[in-house]
Amino acid sequence: MSVWDDLVGQEPAVAVLRKAVDGAAAVLRGERGPAVAGMTHAWMITGPPGSGRSNAGRAFAASLQCANNGCGECNDCRTALSGAHPDVSLIRTELLSIRVSEVRELVRRAAMSPTQGRWQVMVVEDADRLTEQAADALLKSIEEPSPRTVWVLCAPTVEDVVPTIRSRCRLLVLRTPPVAAVAEMLSRTLEIGQDLAWFAARAAQGHIGRARALARDETVRERRNKVLEVPFALRDLGACLKAAQRLVEAAKEEAKASAEKVDEKERAALEQALGVGTKGARPREANAALKELEDQQKARAKRWERDVLDRSLVDLMALYRDVLVVQTGSGSELINAELHRNIEQLGSRTTPEQTVRRIDAIAMCRDAIEANVAPLVALEAMTVGLFEGRSDGFTIPRRPQR
Repeated sequence: MSVWDDLVGQEPAVAVLRKAVDGAAAVLRGERGPAVAGMTHAWMITGPPGSGRSNAGRAFAASLQCANNGCGECNDCRTALSGAHPDVSLIRTELLSIRVSEVRELVRRAAMSPTQGRWQVMVVEDADRLTEQAADALLKSIEEPSPRTVWVLCAPTVEDVVPTIRSRCRLLVLRTPPVAAVAEMLSRTLEIGQDLAWFAARAAQGHIGRARALARDETVRERRNKVLEVPFALRDLGACLKAAQRLVEAAKEEAKASAEKVDEKERAALEQALGVGTKGARPREANAALKELEDQQKARAKRWERDVLDRSLVDLMALYRDVLVVQTGSGSELINAELHRNIEQLGSRTTPEQTVRRIDAIAMCRDAIEANVAPLVALEAMTVGLFEGRSDGFTIPRRPQR
């Protein structure tokens, strides 16, 4: 067992991090020169969604705290991976951005000496969601870190982080895990059959969390099937508008179901901490704190809804990619091999040029939702574009380059 076990198909990246851990151990022994090669105070781990960026950051943090360089069994490893280690700070957000107040608190902790004598490790799992003010607050701490502080920033791509931050970090890029590696992991950890494991691995397109969900939850598979039915139901303009409405409603329902599981617990915990419902006067700050929590929960629900929609759009894009594979006769493996007949029928009624325009329409829809276009408006334009085989439904405001 090792802290690196969850990093599926990332052997090159793991080798780099292991070498850095060896260098960090040499630093603790007071060595210099070649012995500490590969270790630095600031890292940026990038990779496609589901590739394991956050897992890599946590595993690296655990290895730095472990006397055996990441055995995965000791108390340091277990607490570091879970976020309970006193010298490992894990920051992630379920909101749309990481606020400057959160970063200032992280910077304050980063300036402290490690309590157990090894390293103070700060893992920012959503560095792409740092606001400009938050990035400015973080910059000085990364430029001039404390002697035993290590920063680990995770983001989808290096371009998602402001230049002043990324230029001061060592970049480590994760790859999309191979289908075979994901299928093997699913078979081994979930004890499922090869057919289901390979289906989930292909359908997830390298997203480990998505692969696990598809492999063990029939409801998740059914939701995906309904999304993939959309292209075959676009027979007229009315069907396009109905399909867009169904996609939005399904995303809202899924996000609401997920939110309800945590919202009530968070509110109950906050009320207990504020003394709401106990005897005596209601704390003066209670209403403001509860209002702030409600605002955060609404923002989180909005992000979860966006995430569900984006996942649906990725599945649609994969379907049209398969159509293009069939139309061009490239011989590439189909992501949706179980829909081979339907894909062939869809491809026979259109041209490769139309399929490319449909893929562009989906990509434009993803950009539109990310740019805060109303999801229903973006999806209606997309479904009309899919029906008509064009991608010029509307003009999408482009995100400013950082």
